Amino acid sequence: MAAATKLQAFWNHPAGPKTIHFWAPTFKWGISIANIADFAKPPEKISYPQQLAVTCTGIVWSRYSMVITPKNWNLFSVNVAMAGTGLYQLSRKIKDDYFSESETEAAVAKE
Repeated sequence: MAAATKLQAFWNHPAGPKTIHFWAPTFKWGISIANIADFAKPPEKISYPQQLAVTCTGIVWSRYSMVITPKNWNLFSVNVAMAGTGLYQLSRKIKDDYFSESETEAAVAKE
């Protein structure tokens, strides 16, 4: 019966599946999953404004999810994932835009 009581507690939680507080962050995972799928995308196709928005949204809402009542761990985790994937994509874009050119120029200069 322990599993049944845990399931009932989850079901009746203020941020449980009977509320928008559960479903909004659950569907928001789609953004993080799409960003993970874009890891295979060439860096020149990555958008600075989009990834800055994903990163900033993740950071702001991660903080917010810890100060509201009830604490919403689903909202917190999805926003940490958004911030992480956004930062990774930004690092790929910055590396491609600012560091690969100098390597290419150095290789051309040696020839």
